[in-house]
Amino acid sequence: MKSYPKAIALVLGLLYLPWVNASPIEQTKGDFEDKFRQLEESHPTPNDYRNAAGEPGKDYWQQQVDYKINVKLDETQRRIVGSEAITYHNNSPYTLKYLWIQLEQNRFSSDSVAERSSSFSGLGNNASASAKAQDKAPAKINLSTLRRQQFMDDVELGYQLSNITDAKGKALKYVINGAQMRVDLTKPLKPNQTTKVNIDFAFNILEEDAVGARSGYEHFPDDKREGGNDIFLLAQWFPRVSSYSDYEAWHNKEFLGRGEFTLEFGNYDVKMTVPTDHIVTATGVLQNPKKVLTKTQRNRLEDAKDAKRPVFIVSADEALKNESSTQSGQKTWHFKAENVRDFAWASSRKFIWDAKGYQQGGDTMPEVMAMSFYPKEGGELWEKYSTESVIHTMEVYSRFTFDYPYPMAISVNGPVGGMEYPMISFNGPRTIWHEDGTRSYTLSEKQFLIGVVIHEVGHNYFPMIVNSDERQWAWMDEGLNSFLDGVASKEWDPDLAWGREPSDIIEYMKSNVQVPIMTQSDSILKYGPNAYTKPAAALNILREVVLGRELFDFAFQEYSRRWENKRPTPYDFFRTMEEASGVDLDWFFRGWFYTTDHVDISIDKVYQLRLDTQDPDIDFDRLRQENADKPTSLFVENNQQAGMKPWVDLNGDLADFHDKNDRFTVTNKERNKYQSTLAKLKPWERKALARAIEEDKNYYVMNFSNLGGLVMPILLEMTYDDGSTEKLTLPAEIWRRSPHAVSKLIVTEKSQQLVSVEIDPSWETADVDIENNHYPRRIIPSRIEAYKSEKRKGKHRRDIMHEINTEIKEPEAKEYKK
Repeated sequence: MKSYPKAIALVLGLLYLPWVNASPIEQTKGDFEDKFRQLEESHPTPNDYRNAAGEPGKDYWQQQVDYKINVKLDETQRRIVGSEAITYHNNSPYTLKYLWIQLEQNRFSSDSVAERSSSFSGLGNNASASAKAQDKAPAKINLSTLRRQQFMDDVELGYQLSNITDAKGKALKYVINGAQMRVDLTKPLKPNQTTKVNIDFAFNILEEDAVGARSGYEHFPDDKREGGNDIFLLAQWFPRVSSYSDYEAWHNKEFLGRGEFTLEFGNYDVKMTVPTDHIVTATGVLQNPKKVLTKTQRNRLEDAKDAKRPVFIVSADEALKNESSTQSGQKTWHFKAENVRDFAWASSRKFIWDAKGYQQGGDTMPEVMAMSFYPKEGGELWEKYSTESVIHTMEVYSRFTFDYPYPMAISVNGPVGGMEYPMISFNGPRTIWHEDGTRSYTLSEKQFLIGVVIHEVGHNYFPMIVNSDERQWAWMDEGLNSFLDGVASKEWDPDLAWGREPSDIIEYMKSNVQVPIMTQSDSILKYGPNAYTKPAAALNILREVVLGRELFDFAFQEYSRRWENKRPTPYDFFRTMEEASGVDLDWFFRGWFYTTDHVDISIDKVYQLRLDTQDPDIDFDRLRQENADKPTSLFVENNQQAGMKPWVDLNGDLADFHDKNDRFTVTNKERNKYQSTLAKLKPWERKALARAIEEDKNYYVMNFSNLGGLVMPILLEMTYDDGSTEKLTLPAEIWRRSPHAVSKLIVTEKSQQLVSVEIDPSWETADVDIENNHYPRRIIPSRIEAYKSEKRKGKHRRDIMHEINTEIKEPEAKEYKK
């Protein structure tokens, strides 16, 4: 951590913890709360690195780190042994005396901060658990926890490092601090200079199923080969230089397992030596295809470039034959990648390999080769949908952002539920074995595969290209990507249940386990809803309800293109969306990203008013009609039933004008008064009054309450007595001077008698209580009836019933990364 004087540290703390209100504005009178107060007071001050429009400034800079790596996969020992040569380009205006290097494999060492700070879930460590609950006896140890502990006891984990030298081979002083290492340079690295660091490294590969990591090996003991087979997914596998930025300096927050990776762009030259019968796929372009692929495989790759459907480079039969291979020896695969922020790879003799070319952006853009690698366990599910999902992702995402810049887009099946790297992603769904030896897949597994491939391939755009700080702000990659994978999944199939719409976040929004979206990754209580679903739903609402598609899509694409191959912060996103859309959105970002308020707008009362024309011949007649609708006095009814006659009926000879006419009968006195009033009106007032009398419209005053605290537009659907409906949107600014309660005058035609009003009828704003959205109030339907009703309207996806009145549950591992 940086060392600052206390006063400076306090200022920086307020600057980089935007949910802390450092504003000099203080409301000391009354209870007014300005929901539309400008966010600029809590954002970092614009400068020449990042300007007020949310763009890279005229002096924007970022570092570059190039790697040349030679690595060997020891399949028998399940071990990686490698050496790397790092070239660090100091593009900053500052002189550096040391480099910080990430050692993520150390995260699993028993003495790591991550392991020592992890708490046992059986003790009720959740923030929502009460002290009384924590006093209860711990839950039983389950088998997965036991397996994890046994694996970590049996296998030495973490890096073994050696030969840390400079370009001349001189040993460099270094200090290992948990999952980080500081390497002191021989001499200070000045601006626009480069330095080189060499590191030899080795580590034992994790068993992913046992440890629950983001990469590792998966063992298949039943394969027809002595000892079985493995699939190796290699990520976070080499020591990587930490990021150094204009707003953070060294990004040296240790990896604790959740907050993902903050890296620099660079060029990679990587050689992987593996068993000779393995198939390897990786970030980058294969440099030696003639040495590692057969002529048949190379020809198939050529055929795949313009194929209508994916072409098998290694067929299922060939992969099955490879599974029982007894070949010995090794083979080296050589890959290069330019301007990427990471490098990952996979290796196995089990892989089926298919490919299909994707031509994007017309003839000027390079063709992308979409490819999938999967074992027989992936089966028909992967054969049909993986590579096609990869291409669909690029088609949709490029429309919202920029053309896909890489030559490869790869989906690999393995033990990881879903994880992303430049050009390559690891995805988990598979088919199901049956006793008769056949395989099939459920609708759930199909939807999961399509959804997770879209999501993980989509991460190429966020954060692999738009290079946000995942460890600090998880939503900047997970949330933006989840928003777009929701768009892409609906464009694939409107019935694809992937959980990115406003109705999917309601239970979380009203729960007490929320933290603001702008919370550091490792501190989030419910990671899935907070980092994925809530920001995705917020952007969905911003696009469909607040801005409209034209304004939103332009601003979102502007943000994406401004920060392509650069490092944005949340403030750059907020500022760009405002600047490019031309709409003040501080109220929206403050409510959705900086608070735990929720949407709950209630319609409390609807009053019908009539115009007071002051013309007694009009107003008195209306008053007579209104009073005629009043119920008869119970006292009078009982007298009538008893046969009692009023005194005025028994003494008719004494009746006068007032007995023969009701109190709404007009006399000359009222007419003269009306004429006197007209004479005092200005000409435009008389004209307006005459027109209003002629039109004879209905006037309704509607009272609304903001019970959830989050201001939003009020979406109204009004139903009239003839069965017709009308929709009306009241903008969020209606709450600007009265954030807790507002009233609105609605004027309708004479023939339009209002019978009911509903707020947010299509569930577009994540309003947590739909019952107070109705006036008059309705009988609350059962979940089944609510489901049937909404299904008939065609408003929601088919699993809406699951979303109504369900409890908050931790997201399944398959939907959110472990």
